[in-house]
Amino acid sequence: MSDGDLAAFDQPALPVGGDVLLRPWLLTDAAAVMEAFQDPAIQRWHVRRADSVQEAGEWIEQWQRSWSEETGAHWAMVHAGSGALLGRIALKSLSLADGKAEVAYWTVPAARGGGLCPRTVQVLTCWALGEGGFHRIELEHSTANEASCRVAVKAGFEEEGVRRGAWLHADGWHDVHLHARLRQG
Repeated sequence: MSDGDLAAFDQPALPVGGDVLLRPWLLTDAAAVMEAFQDPAIQRWHVRRADSVQEAGEWIEQWQRSWSEETGAHWAMVHAGSGALLGRIALKSLSLADGKAEVAYWTVPAARGGGLCPRTVQVLTCWALGEGGFHRIELEHSTANEASCRVAVKAGFEEEGVRRGAWLHADGWHDVHLHARLRQG
């Protein structure tokens, strides 16, 4: 994989099943993103908040640009019928030359607990390691975030170790679990 490989084609929509779709972000999603970032759990684990629809719209514009700039790949996790926002999933920290990226995600409170997040992580990872051309997808989370650890395990990511004091959250420095999946064959 090399520079230009990702931007050479349009960002795909990826069906997850169960009426869920991963699709590129739209500016009309800004109000739903701002609402999602009112959730204390999203604020805690993602260390940011959206204070206005305009700010959320600026994030979406950045997420949209990241595909053509080959710096990231961000999808809205939506209900396929209604278009209601269920969450966000992304490939970030792209290194096309090394064929690796990191998966990141969040879900709105109403979408939690039914296995949606592990399914979306599996779908995106299968795309990334297949059509996307990546060799390695990493998933990191605070060791205190047990829900994200369950997502990683259910999505088939093997734990590789702990990075000590790697992330600064509002309550201080956190150790981080590193998980990964590799392209087979």
